[in-house]
Amino acid sequence: MSRSLTATRRATLAGLGAIVASGSVTSVAAAAEKDWTVEATETDSTLHDVVSANAGRFAVGGGGVLTAPAEEGWLTLRDGGPTGNGNNLYGASVTDDGERVWFVGASGAIGEYIPATDTLVDRSAPMDNTNNYNDVAVTGAAGEANVYVAGDSGKIYYSFENGATGTWDYVTPGSGSALPAIDFHAPRSGHAIDTNGRVFATDDGVTWNAIGIEDANVTFYGLDSDAPDDVAVSGGNGTLLTYDGANWTPDALGDADLVDIETDGEAGYVVGSGGVVQESTADDRIVLDTPTGENLNAVDVDGDAVVVGSSGTVLRR
Repeated sequence: MSRSLTATRRATLAGLGAIVASGSVTSVAAAAEKDWTVEATETDSTLHDVVSANAGRFAVGGGGVLTAPAEEGWLTLRDGGPTGNGNNLYGASVTDDGERVWFVGASGAIGEYIPATDTLVDRSAPMDNTNNYNDVAVTGAAGEANVYVAGDSGKIYYSFENGATGTWDYVTPGSGSALPAIDFHAPRSGHAIDTNGRVFATDDGVTWNAIGIEDANVTFYGLDSDAPDDVAVSGGNGTLLTYDGANWTPDALGDADLVDIETDGEAGYVVGSGGVVQESTADDRIVLDTPTGENLNAVDVDGDAVVVGSSGTVLRR
């Protein structure tokens, strides 16, 4: 299938651990709505995640939709998910070589999409498990990936053999609370967050240790880690927490639930409910005006910033 896609590459993610009392300086400033382009989409389903591969950007969402941009707008590549049952898709990730897109969702849905051949491989229900999966992280090259899936059961399902049948195992890093996000910065080194205010780290892909966050008193939603000493977690009530390898630094701006965060070095974006987008720089955190009031669920900052959310919303800056 021929698609005119934007050529981009997914930014890599990573790392996490004890909270400090002082917060960082924040400010509120306005960037004009005209800085954003509202892009046309074929779907009006909620889009839950967006990533970049060699072939371009891809977003996944409600009803199992997989969509990608072309000259005439975002076109629906699949509608129904990897099983064809229409299960919602919540999380996506890309192999390190940018060649394959993985995504996960409700009722054990796991898919591996190959843009070069427009092929979708169904990897659903590992170990016959059909729990809801919220996020996925993949490391390594296409066809040889390590795959890590986090979901509502509080378990992390993992395969070191590209998700092939019979190669899966699982571990429960915490108390069994749901895991909304998982992220890796090396083949078997990464982090996960749960809804009980805990952050977990691994350096072998199997053994997980809690490394915070004490007295967070907020629900965690988003995770971005670029190194063991460069991690960010976003959550309710405008909360952002960053880790420098020794301490967690809390910060809060506004009262929106901040659902996703992605950074590239010292700059990045965090997005959330009610059309909220905040830009982080080395010195500040800024609220940006956007042309939507829809809830925003994910951001990708590989090149132009692209944000996706409810009702098929796609914004580009």
